[in-house]
Formats: sequence, C-alpha cells, structure tokens
Amino acid sequence: MTVVLFGSTVAAHAAPSTDASANGGRHRQECRTPSIDRLQQWLASGEGTTVPATGSLLVREGSGYAAKVTFLNPEWHVVVVWLGNQFEAQADLTRSAGFWLTYSATDDLYVQLRPASHWSGGDKWLTLVPSTGGKIVRKFFPLTADKWTWLPELGKPSYSFASALTDARGLVFVGKTPNRIDFRGLLIDGYQPPCR
Repeated sequence: MTVVLFGSTVAAHAAPSTDASANGGRHRQECRTPSIDRLQQWLASGEGTTVPATGSLLVREGSGYAAKVTFLNPEWHVVVVWLGNQFEAQADLTRSAGFWLTYSATDDLYVQLRPASHWSGGDKWLTLVPSTGGKIVRKFFPLTADKWTWLPELGKPSYSFASALTDARGLVFVGKTPNRIDFRGLLIDGYQPPCR
C-alpha cells in the first residue's frame, strides 16, 4: 500500500496514482449538499459512546467538508459511510483496485466492507486503519482478499470477501479504544457515488 504523509511517499503496493483515476480520468465534482468525494452520508450510528452521538459527522473545513468523530470509552464504536448515499443503494466494487483514504486518527481502528446481503452484525471482512498520531495522511487500501481479515471477537463472516464486493452497501469504521478521527477524503477506484 502507499502512504503519503505531508508530501513524503512510502510505496509498498501498486495503487492508482491519481484522484482522477477513480473517475475515468476526470476530477470529481462534489454534491450540492455537504459531501466528501461525493459521499454524503458519514454517520455516527449510536453504537458506542461517540461525539457526535448520532447523525452526520460532516462539518465545514475550509472550502470543503471533513467528517469528524471522537470515540470515547473502551467499547466498540461504529461509523457508517453509505457508498450509494442512501441505505438501500449498493455498489459493485469487483473491478475496483481499492480506495484512497485521507484521514487522521490518534489510535488504530478498522474499516469493514459491509455488503447489502449481510449488513447487520460485526462478523465482517475488515482491514486495519492504523493510527496516524493525529497527523493527516493519505493511504491506499487494496480491495484484495489477502489484505482483509476478520476478528475472532466479532466473528468470522459466513460469506466470501469476493461476494462482499458484488453488493457493497457501505464502509463501516469500527474501533474499541478512545480515538479522535478526522476524515478528509475517500476516493474509490472505478466508482463514482451518485449525489442524492
């Protein structure tokens, strides 16, 4: 994977090289309502003690938006990003190489790929989103089965990672430790979210 920290790059995995690659060479335009890379639904689920406790995480940041949340207490916390900008929507990510996440976090957390066919429960395929020590970084997460796993505490998924790519409803960020998280970008290779 590739990590960019304020202009320095450490390459460890092939990744699409530009933001425009995710949109057929064109730069994305944001939605008319608040969004980050056309993703309008960044939600605190009410699971775990968070600030905000529920609702949208989007706040004005310069000329755009950021999604900010604080996890409190040593318990599982859940933040949801709907890929199609509404719960009923889903995306086929079978041709996607992965996604670029621009964020800061004061502790480790995970991102789960949740399909519409198996939305509920914690037994999902996930990958580590490492702590950045509070610094904004840009990191590529491949959508390949060898980079995703599951946690015994949450349960083993009853479906394959490949099948989860066919009807992806959301990326769900989960963590069990206190954490301050600031999301600035989430570009998915080969997929453009529809504005709602």
